[in-house]
Order: sequence, then structure tokens, then C-alpha cells
Amino acid sequence: QVQLVESGGGLVQTGGSLRLSCAASGRTFSAYVMGWFRQAPGKEREFVAAIAGTGYITSGADSVKGRFTISRDNAKNTVYLQMNSLKPEDTAVYYCAARFPKGVSTWYAPSYDFWGQGTQVTVSS
Repeated sequence: QVQLVESGGGLVQTGGSLRLSCAASGRTFSAYVMGWFRQAPGKEREFVAAIAGTGYITSGADSVKGRFTISRDNAKNTVYLQMNSLKPEDTAVYYCAARFPKGVSTWYAPSYDFWGQGTQVTVSS
């Protein structure tokens, strides 16, 4: 079992930046693919980005490419999401997720084995 705890969300104005963190329990963190997803009220959960234990990155949705960057520090069992140039459309609950490597696209949410509780990001106009 893996526990994931997100932090770093909050209220920010359009154009601002936030860095989300996801701290993972367990000693096999380096083997996991880590992903970030987000979900706005009334909408489906959306893939943001994913990163393998090796550091290989899967780019996220077109709406966030060039603005959001995923990274990880295996020594700290932590994955990050740096969010720049934030827009009101980025408002959502952001979730951290983990899975073992498998032959499934990293953007497929049901393929992930563990999920954090989510952290709210609100971008005001």
C-alpha cells in the first residue's frame, strides 16, 4: 500500500504560479510511474502529466503544455507539479497518482493503483 499526500494548492490570480507537491510513503517509490490529474466540478478527470521512475516524462493535455512541468525527487519520495501562467480554466482539484509500470497509457486514470486526496487550485480573474 502507498499513501500519497498532495500539498501546495491555493488561491492565485491569473498569471501567477504554484508548485504542487506529492509525498509518497513506501520504499518502492522509484519504481512507480507518478501522474498528476485534475478535475473541475461537473467535468471528467483530466490527465495533466506523468513521470516514470527513470525521469521519462509524458506530456500532458494541450491546455497545460508549456506552462506546467512535472518532476520527481526519488530520494525524497516526492513528485512535483510546477504550474506557471495560471488561468481561470486551470481551477480544479489536482490529484497525485501512482502505479507500477505497465503496458497502458499513462493518461488512463483507471490504470493507477494509488491516489492522493487532492488539493484545490483556484485561479481568479
